[in-house]
Amino acid sequence: MNGISVKQLINNFNKQLQPFYPQEEIRNFVWIILEHLLNFSRTDLLLKADYFLSESEQRYCEGALQKLKQHVPIQHIIGYTEFYGLRFNVNKHVLIPRPETEELVQWIIRENKLANPSILDVGTGSGCIPVILKKHIPQASVSAWDISAQALAVAKSNAQINHVEVNFELQDALQPDIELEIKYDIIVSNPPYIRALEKEFMQDNVLKYEPHLALFVQDNDPLLFYRAISALAARALNSNGVLYFEINEALGKETCDLMRQAGFKEVELRKDIFGKDRMVKGCL
Repeated sequence: MNGISVKQLINNFNKQLQPFYPQEEIRNFVWIILEHLLNFSRTDLLLKADYFLSESEQRYCEGALQKLKQHVPIQHIIGYTEFYGLRFNVNKHVLIPRPETEELVQWIIRENKLANPSILDVGTGSGCIPVILKKHIPQASVSAWDISAQALAVAKSNAQINHVEVNFELQDALQPDIELEIKYDIIVSNPPYIRALEKEFMQDNVLKYEPHLALFVQDNDPLLFYRAISALAARALNSNGVLYFEINEALGKETCDLMRQAGFKEVELRKDIFGKDRMVKGCL
């Protein structure tokens, strides 16, 4: 690319990415890249259409274009994403936070009535859930577990860049004999819930570049993590404690039944903004 303007950049991306992505998504890619490089707003794509990129900016855009052709997620290309208004580092070791998880976090924040609750996030990944909860409930004592040391490294970096204190622990939630030093008022989890049979419906940018450890469960036991975490929560929560899950949209009833069997008396199933069963809350 030699002496390319923003308008020419958009045209180039459209031409080369058209076989892979819808036009609106391509335009969004360009905006995300230019916001990262030049602090562009969406409006700047129009107002600064004649802005000419420097040589280094052009090289960066060309590199991003080639990665997008390989279905590398745009969040991995720039190295971060936004979740609930804050920036979070992401890489191949953690899931990219989804809008549905923002709804789960919002539910917890809005319903919490305790001044300084003790909160545990099981399977924290990028740390987006505990970081946001600590940010919006500052007096809370927040802990987070993950089985992946690489994921915990990312989560710790996100707590640091967002200036909150979270106690991160390397812990396998499937172990039945976990020793608990304290009890919690709130336990939340967005565990692996996509069945292997659902892989065929997923896009390459997820299948190739996001951690399967955090995504998939076996078809013959899709509620493995929900069963283990519900059993854990039943003994780890204080009286009147609350357990929140993000769930597989196809397994809402089954998840609710499982939580009731674990001892949760009041179980509520909620839909996400797309009208899909996505969140469950259980109270002891």
